[in-house]
Amino acid sequence: MAWSTRRLAKLTDSTVKAIRHYHEIGLLDEPERAANGYKQYQVAHLIRMLQIKRLRDLGVSLSQIAAMERADEDPDEAIRLLDAELAATIERLNRIRAELAVILRHRAPMHVPPMLAPISQDLSDREQSLLTVFSAVFSEESMEKVRQIIAEDDDIQAALDALPPDADDAAVARLAERMAPMVRRSREKHPWLNDLLADSPLGVELAGNTLGHAVVEFYNPAQIRVMQRMNAILEKETAADDDQTRQSLTRKRERRTTTGA
Repeated sequence: MAWSTRRLAKLTDSTVKAIRHYHEIGLLDEPERAANGYKQYQVAHLIRMLQIKRLRDLGVSLSQIAAMERADEDPDEAIRLLDAELAATIERLNRIRAELAVILRHRAPMHVPPMLAPISQDLSDREQSLLTVFSAVFSEESMEKVRQIIAEDDDIQAALDALPPDADDAAVARLAERMAPMVRRSREKHPWLNDLLADSPLGVELAGNTLGHAVVEFYNPAQIRVMQRMNAILEKETAADDDQTRQSLTRKRERRTTTGA
């Protein structure tokens, strides 16, 4: 008894293309050919195809099947490895279901990172897009901290969002002056804001470059000028504080020298 490729495919609920692929990757031996050149599959090929189908039904990939063939001396180990991979898959699917539950509960768009779902309704499309970029740049821990800050009411951020691209220098300066104290207080309250990219999975250089491109994409020229001016104000204040600290330390050393302490 011999079967053609098409008949073997039908017998094993497979396809001719799949059988040919199994030949190519070495999972299924090539059969002998008849005088007319047609392949002649035997019972051994049928059994092998059914074995492959059974393993595929269990979730075993073709590469894993090949590896299991090389692990015949310790089949239990192959089964344990497969069980561990299936456990990881189940954990991943459960995590996805939990994330979908959060998204449904807050009626958030599916593309929004789950940790942002609770505040997604209060975010503009631009803010959602920007935060999606953040989720790739920041670590999960830093992203959760960012979410907590965003969740706080921020009238200054609303003013920045409303600033038109053709705002004059006076308007830019006023808003920068208003934003600087708020940002300074936030950095004092959350020191990690001063080095937010330190634990980025992308690395500091690539993360910074990505954020720079995102800011240019999502903010208009006037808003960018505000942020640049605000940062200049904060840098100047920091430099002044550092200078004052150095002067204070110098005076203390001079007093100790004078008193001989």
